[in-house]
Amino acid sequence: MEFKKIGVIGAGTMGVGVTVDLVLHGIQTLLVDTADKVLENARSEITKSIRFAPLVHKGAPKVPVKEAMEKITFTTDIKEVADCQWIIENVTEKWEVKEKVYRELDQKCDPEALFGVDTSCISITKIASITTRPDKVIGMHFINPVFAKPVIEVMRGFHTSDETIEKAEQLLAQLDKKAIVVNDYPGFVTNRISHLFMNEAMWVVQDGVATPEQVDNIFKQCFGHKMGPLETADLIGLDTVMHSLEVLYESYQDPKFRCCPLLKKKVDAGLLGRKSGKGFHDYSKKG
Repeated sequence: MEFKKIGVIGAGTMGVGVTVDLVLHGIQTLLVDTADKVLENARSEITKSIRFAPLVHKGAPKVPVKEAMEKITFTTDIKEVADCQWIIENVTEKWEVKEKVYRELDQKCDPEALFGVDTSCISITKIASITTRPDKVIGMHFINPVFAKPVIEVMRGFHTSDETIEKAEQLLAQLDKKAIVVNDYPGFVTNRISHLFMNEAMWVVQDGVATPEQVDNIFKQCFGHKMGPLETADLIGLDTVMHSLEVLYESYQDPKFRCCPLLKKKVDAGLLGRKSGKGFHDYSKKG
């Protein structure tokens, strides 16, 4: 089957990325956030991404900006997703925020609607437990730029049905993607490993072993990584990385997930990475 209308909750970095990929593949998308200003910024970012996607990734569909934008409805009213076949949620990595969103979605959406949880670390089973449809809740970890990634990590919660997994694979096939289906423990595969990697890089900087530039250059030039661990953290958002580490620490009670104090200091100072213009690197002078 083909899915024709999808609701995206949260118009931040990930919500924008998912929306771009959906409309590039001809899917009607309803983008929801709580603030008009956030939606205005999202509109601008989506427009730019649609225009430049084919230049960034040769496999990206070439769609006229006007045609793609006509497929998006921007709204602050979550009730408008009531008739969507899929909901893909991308709100901040805080349990109290996600809990409120899912309780409301569960009440407003069609009983057959499926929930794709685009979370960094929070358990899919925990999220599913506050809904009346735990079999229809599945983790779908998109990574930016979404339109350029051919594979994503899909997380099976305790109650996620085989039918839901099959439908998730069908949706991803519409986006020219494949799924690697893994089991549900906080952080899953990608973030359980990558956040340790980024966090340890921050400790290296805090301890005065190397500068952020040196750390990233070692991994790019010696190991062939496209981005260094601190550049990656800046792209994700240092606040998001911090919240994810806090979830991992709380979930496993393992000191290896203890958040680097330098990361907390930068977040407190409002140095959140690319989205604020400065994090471990300074982006205000670039471009």
